Amino acid sequence: MIHSMTAYARHEVKGDWGNGVWEIRSVNQRYLETFIRLPEQFRALEPVIREKLRKQLQRGKVEVALKFNANPAHVGEMKINESLAKQIMNNASWLQDQVKGDINPMDILRWPGVMEAEEMDMDSVQTELLSGFDKTVSDFIDARGSEGANLETMIDTRLTAILAQVDIVTEQMPEVMKWQREKLTTRLEELKAEIDQNRLEQELIYLAQKQDVAEELDRLQSHVKETRKILKKGGACGRRLDFMMQEFNREANTLASKSINTEVTNAAVELKVLIEQMREQIQNIE
Repeated sequence: MIHSMTAYARHEVKGDWGNGVWEIRSVNQRYLETFIRLPEQFRALEPVIREKLRKQLQRGKVEVALKFNANPAHVGEMKINESLAKQIMNNASWLQDQVKGDINPMDILRWPGVMEAEEMDMDSVQTELLSGFDKTVSDFIDARGSEGANLETMIDTRLTAILAQVDIVTEQMPEVMKWQREKLTTRLEELKAEIDQNRLEQELIYLAQKQDVAEELDRLQSHVKETRKILKKGGACGRRLDFMMQEFNREANTLASKSINTEVTNAAVELKVLIEQMREQIQNIE
């Protein structure tokens, strides 16, 4: 199976502690490039996430983001810092004697550090979030595979169209050779020149060799076969497919330079269009 470098996946993780939402998106890139955005309390997960991506992906610009929402109700038992509270109360009593006022207990409790809550068990939260990340990556890879299957279908359709153009040119070649012979003979008759049959045959052979596109047609068929073989093998094959497009272009250009009638010219143009369409799709293959 081939994989596209363009994909998106989203997964939500819920627990008593709150919820976390993972999002992974990617676009085509020559190499693997990762960008990870995490809340400050989960920064320690970044190297773990980067390594997980490196083991499963080969190419693409990949962006990972985590949105975390803590559950305010999920806090530990509230405790009072008695030592700090006593210090504040003693100081407040002294101040009360100076200003002859009343002490508001809530003001004491509001003082930073007087009331403390047990910290959330972040290790268990991180474990659940990483499990959710693994599920997101799995969905993400499935999405890349699904898009890759679509790309494979589109490329295979164009490979079939290339073979159709090869057949058109092949059918035209006997007609081309006949046209060349008639044109040369007519030209010699117009010049009222004595026709040396041996020389005529030599010229026709020379023209046939100059305009012969059998080798280019054979190579095009061979490139189609090799491209389908690469697609069937799957994996990270984007670079190999891109190289094959260069080979296709080389044969199409040679065919166009040897073209001597409208049908062959049109076939060469259509080949270049099909090759460019494949090249554009291949840019998204891992």
